[in-house]
Amino acid sequence: MSNTKQNGGALMSNIFHYAFKVKDLESTRNFYIRILGCKEGRSTSSWVDFSLYGNQLSAHIGVVEQALDYCGNVDEVSVPIPHFGCLLTSVQFKELAERLKKERIKFLVKPQVRYEGKSGQQQTMFILDYSGNPLEFKSLEDNSELFKVEP
Repeated sequence: MSNTKQNGGALMSNIFHYAFKVKDLESTRNFYIRILGCKEGRSTSSWVDFSLYGNQLSAHIGVVEQALDYCGNVDEVSVPIPHFGCLLTSVQFKELAERLKKERIKFLVKPQVRYEGKSGQQQTMFILDYSGNPLEFKSLEDNSELFKVEP
């Protein structure tokens, strides 16, 4: 079955929608538009939508008090759970990593290779947005291994 749908005459792939809390819209717009390069979509005085590599993020003003929990252990690296992000091409990953370094964004997990020489080899990095939401960006060496189950 195709992952492409007809929508009002325009072709669109299935995209992911994620709604999350932020402390304010001004710093959120600054981070997602200026730092990550998102396009702004619809908004009100209490929320704003962004296109993050074609996925819809919906940032809503709320109380953001969640302490980071590094309960995830992935390839011997502790990662914060929950988190969200995108799978990128290798070129997109490198461009974003350079932009984040230039903007002096602190990495929770610096850009690195995970599962080196194994199935699922990928580049990965973790950052926080200005409201403290953890984001992961990764790029697989071979996209066909995204959901590969090891025997």
